[in-house]
Amino acid sequence: MNNKKNKRKIDIVVISDVHLGTYGCHAKELLQYLKSIDPTIVILNGDIIDIWQFSKRYWPNSHMKVIKYIFEWISEGKETYYITGNHDEMLRKFVDFELGTFTIKNKLVLNINGKKAWFFHGDVFDVTMQHSKWLAKLGAIGYDTLILLNKGANYCSNLLGKGKISLSKRIKNSVKSAVKFVNNFEETATNIAIDNYYNYVICGHIHQPVIKNFKNNKGSVQYLNSGDWVENLTALEFVENKWSIYKYDDSHFNNVEYTSISDEVDVIDKSTKELFGELVADFYIHK
Repeated sequence: MNNKKNKRKIDIVVISDVHLGTYGCHAKELLQYLKSIDPTIVILNGDIIDIWQFSKRYWPNSHMKVIKYIFEWISEGKETYYITGNHDEMLRKFVDFELGTFTIKNKLVLNINGKKAWFFHGDVFDVTMQHSKWLAKLGAIGYDTLILLNKGANYCSNLLGKGKISLSKRIKNSVKSAVKFVNNFEETATNIAIDNYYNYVICGHIHQPVIKNFKNNKGSVQYLNSGDWVENLTALEFVENKWSIYKYDDSHFNNVEYTSISDEVDVIDKSTKELFGELVADFYIHK
């Protein structure tokens, strides 16, 4: 089992938009974070594996270690929900599949200390996804290319002592249509949440980590977005009846070792291997 010494106890952790299988994914940093926490409930809120861009030619060990570590949590009995997104939409045919404490869902409603929380990825509100999926996939390729260019730009920037920059963030923040899309996304999600008497609405999809309170003439709701592990390297944490955004910082992990059985042996049991094997086979079939 995991060595839980020095691990932070978390009631709920929400992670989304990891995009395993792409060059922009920060799997090593995510694994460090996962090893540093001890959550009771794990919510994987979509686009964990990027099936759109999945390739047999690019699946580093660090990406597989993230999958193995999550399966280790499942084998420990941690309540784990995989909510499907647009980049892993093929998993929607497995909706309501259960394996011990692991469940695949399209959306999820949890009662958290007497308050209703609505979890879903958010692509249902994306007009491009609804009407021009080919354009969304083309955009995903362009985004991944931009992330690669960003790595080169950051290398040069660090050499010059100017620190890291984010090209995609600058583009998003400078394009009015992108800002309008984010605002519309949040407004749509919160209005529906208020209509359904939810206290929290928790999304991913737009890679914008935030916690905001929204009101209209019908009521109020707290909107949360877990961000991503491509640019922002963020997650949502619920501890002592309060939500917060975790932001990865490599200085948190200097000289700290978190041991795990998954570093040494394959802890994935037979039934889990069969499921994962079927999912991977599906990736290849649809490539």
